[in-house]
Amino acid sequence: MSHIVIVEDDRDIAELLQRYLTRAGHTTDALGDGNEALAFVRSRVPDLVILDLMLPGLDGLEVCRALRRGPGTRALPIIMLTARSEEADRIVGLELGADDYVTKPFSPSEMVARVGALLRRAQRWAESGNTVLAYGPLELDRERHLVTDGGREVRLPAKEFLLLEYLMQHRGRVLSRDLLLTDVWGYRYTGGTRTVDVHVRRLREKMPMLGEAIETVKQFGYRLVEPGRADEGDGRLPRGERR
Repeated sequence: MSHIVIVEDDRDIAELLQRYLTRAGHTTDALGDGNEALAFVRSRVPDLVILDLMLPGLDGLEVCRALRRGPGTRALPIIMLTARSEEADRIVGLELGADDYVTKPFSPSEMVARVGALLRRAQRWAESGNTVLAYGPLELDRERHLVTDGGREVRLPAKEFLLLEYLMQHRGRVLSRDLLLTDVWGYRYTGGTRTVDVHVRRLREKMPMLGEAIETVKQFGYRLVEPGRADEGDGRLPRGERR
């Protein structure tokens, strides 16, 4: 049983979420003020937070920023919930470290599915016992949500971070786009597999070494080769096949 904190000043929405999450087997607390929520979460760290953007007191972005700075809450799964649908708002929230972003109106059942996906990922992290992944000069610190390339910090939004983590965990394996959508996005994603290609391209742009290290398996998916093997010419796709 997982403990979910809902930070939402609309009582009807908070009660709706509590009802669906309770049916799914979770325990919940609901708070409607940003300052109150921050103090509550710090004193009793839950398994996941659903965080509205527009709140009295501290807004959701400030609460998210504060949680990501705290040693006890920096790895806490956070889903942002807001009436704002503009891309700029989503990007700001994800860059601050939110793991997912849901806009109102939303499907309560889909929210429960997203909560479940994030909780499963957090459980896999806990079971692995390894918070830092390394790939050549790249280091990915899952607890601090930090990526460095030869000591240089690389800022990644949540989904790019999760995609890189997944590729590093499964390096050497060919991963289909559908598998990546299921395991990284974590629920039934309706935006099409093209979103995987976009996120891979962004990773390659931000960390040039990944331009060769992440191979495109034509009409299927991607593979992160072992460090130092991207240019060996061992039967994998030629550069012209990489996107």
